Amino acid sequence: MRTAIQLYTLRDVDGSTSDLVSLVAETTFDGVEFAGTLDEEVSAALTETGLDAAAAHVGIEHLEGHRGSVLDACEAAGVDTVVVPWLDESEFESRAAVERTANRLDGIGDALADRGFRLAYHNHDQEFTALGETTGYELLLSELGDSVSIELDTGWALAAGRDPVDLLRRIDDAPLVHLKDVDAETKTPVELGEGDLDVEGCTEAARDAGTEWIIYEHDEPSNPRTSLAHGGAVLDALR
Repeated sequence: MRTAIQLYTLRDVDGSTSDLVSLVAETTFDGVEFAGTLDEEVSAALTETGLDAAAAHVGIEHLEGHRGSVLDACEAAGVDTVVVPWLDESEFESRAAVERTANRLDGIGDALADRGFRLAYHNHDQEFTALGETTGYELLLSELGDSVSIELDTGWALAAGRDPVDLLRRIDDAPLVHLKDVDAETKTPVELGEGDLDVEGCTEAARDAGTEWIIYEHDEPSNPRTSLAHGGAVLDALR
C-alpha cells in the first residue's frame, strides 16, 4: 500500500501545482492526489521528483461537460484514476435520488473505462442520510456498477457518525482511502492522532481490503507545510 497527499491540503501554499509536487517530494510520500485542473508542467514535475499520481479530483460537471480535455490532461500527467470529490446532499435525499446518482456515476464510469481510466467516488458526510433501515451511502454502494470504485474518506465518515473501520471491511472496491482525522463531536478537521479517528485501525483495514493508496488530507490545516511533514511521518510509520 502506497502513500500520497491530497494537494487540497496545500492549497494555501504559494506556488504552482508543480511547485507543490516538488514540496511533497521532500517528504516520504510516494505520490500526490491532484485537486482540480492539471497543467502541462505536472508530468515533468512528477518525472523529476520520482513521485507518482495516485488520482485526480475532478468535479462531476467538468467530467460531463469537458470530458475529453480532462482525460487528455490526465493522460499527459500519468493519472489513470479520476475521482468525483463531491455531490450535493440532494443527490442522497431519497432512494430514487440515490438510484439516479448511481446511474449518473455509472454512465461516467463506463465512458472513462472506454478510454482506459478508472472512476471513483469520494464521500463527505451528506451521503449518510437515513433512508429507512439503510443510508444513502450504503444504498449508493449497492447500486453502483463495476465501473465505479470507492475512495472512502474516513474523516467524513466518522463525522457522519459512522465507523470507517467497519465500512472498509464491508466495501468491496476501495482502491483509494483518505486518512483524515476529525473531532467527531464538532466535525472539525485536526492533525492525525489528535482527533477521534482510529488511525491504525483504518490503516490496517485498508491494507486488508487491498487498498492501493492511502492518502493523507487535512481540510483546514493551520500550517500546511507542518501538516505535510506530520502527515508524511505518520503514514510512513504505519507502512
